[in-house]
Amino acid sequence: MTRKLILLGFTLAGLAAAPVAAQPPGRPLPPVDYANPGNWLCQPGRADACSVDQSAMRVDARGRTTFEEHRPARDPRVDCFYVYPTVSRDQGFYADLIPGPEERRVVASQFARFSAECRPFAPLYRQVTIQGLGQLPPNPGRPIDEAISRTRGGGGYDDVVAAWRHYLTNHNLGRGVVLIGHSQGAMHLERLIAEEIEGRPVQAQLVSAILLGANVQVPRGGAVGGTFKSVPLCRSDNQTGCVITYSSFRDTIPPGEGALFGQGYDGMMAGCTNPADLRRGAGQPTSYFDTGVALNWTGDWNAPVGTPFVNTPGLITTTCVSGPAGTYLQVHINPDPGLRIDDVPGETLTEGKPDPAWGLHRVDMSLSLGDLVELVDRQGRSWRPPR
Repeated sequence: MTRKLILLGFTLAGLAAAPVAAQPPGRPLPPVDYANPGNWLCQPGRADACSVDQSAMRVDARGRTTFEEHRPARDPRVDCFYVYPTVSRDQGFYADLIPGPEERRVVASQFARFSAECRPFAPLYRQVTIQGLGQLPPNPGRPIDEAISRTRGGGGYDDVVAAWRHYLTNHNLGRGVVLIGHSQGAMHLERLIAEEIEGRPVQAQLVSAILLGANVQVPRGGAVGGTFKSVPLCRSDNQTGCVITYSSFRDTIPPGEGALFGQGYDGMMAGCTNPADLRRGAGQPTSYFDTGVALNWTGDWNAPVGTPFVNTPGLITTTCVSGPAGTYLQVHINPDPGLRIDDVPGETLTEGKPDPAWGLHRVDMSLSLGDLVELVDRQGRSWRPPR
C-alpha cells in the first residue's frame, strides 16, 4: 500500500501509561497486560476517552439549530467492544501503548456515542502506524485486510485477541456484545470473528458486528460464506448475530483504479449494508460530524455550531451500489436552497485532489453514526442470552 492516509488533526490530551517503544515488524513484542486499566481507552464507570462531551447541534436545511444532549445509559442491555482505525503518528511500524491525542479523538468521534446503548470497552493496541502503512509487504490481488491483520512479530491482531480474551474472562459475564471497528480496527475484528468466535459457544453472545471501511467478502448475491462461514450480513433492524459493513464513496467520485475498499476477491464481492435502511439498502442517514472540521454548517460564520458534533438531517442520501468499480455505500449530497452547507467533510487528498482510492473513508462512521447507535439499541433488545 503506497498511498498515505491524510488524517484530521487530533487535539485531545492523552492518558498516561507505561511506555512501550514502537518497533518494526518481525521483532517479537512482549504481551500486553490487559488487567492494567491503563491499557484501555474505555471501560465502564470511569472518566476516560469515552466520557467526553457528545452534545450535538442539529442544523436543518435552513440553518436553524436545535441542541441535542447525549446521555450514557445507566443500565445498558449489552456491551460494545471497539477497535479503532489507523491513527497513530508514532515513529516506526507499530504504535506504542501511550494513548496520544489522535487515539482519544477518534474514540470521541466514532465510539463514545455508543455509550447511550452499551457498556463501552476499547483497548489500546500496538497498531500498524501511519508511517508503518508504507512498510507493508506487497499483497497483489488480495484484500488490504489480510496485509493489515496478518503482520508478523506481535502487536496488532495479537493485542486485540489478548484484550478480547481478557474482556470475556473478566467483564462479559454472559452478556451480549457488539463488536465495532473501522479500517484497521475492522480488519482485526474480521479475523477475530473467524478465528475466535465462529463455531464456538461465544458466537451465541454476538449481538452484531459493525465493521466499516473493510472488505468483508460474501458470495455474489449472498449474505454469508466468504470472510465468515456462519455470520451473515444484517438485513433487518432486529436481526442479531450478523454484520453491518460498508465503505463509502461520493456518487460524483466513485472508486477508482486501485481502490482499497469495496473490492471483491476470488469471485467474491464486498458486503454492503446500509444502516439507514438495511432491508432496501437506501435511505437518508442520521449523520454526526466532528465540528472541528472547518465547514460553515449553519451558513453563517458569525453563528458557529458551538458543540463538538453536528447532526445534519436530510443532507445526504446513501445507497448500496454494485458495479465494475466495486460494491460500496454511495453518498449523494441533497442540495437545498437554505443556508446550511451542501457538503460533507472526509475527503482524502492526493496532490491536493480527492483520491478515488480512498473515497470518504475518513468519515465512514460519521455518515451513519446515529443509525448505528439506534441499531445497537434495537439489536440489543432483540438479542436473547443462550440458555
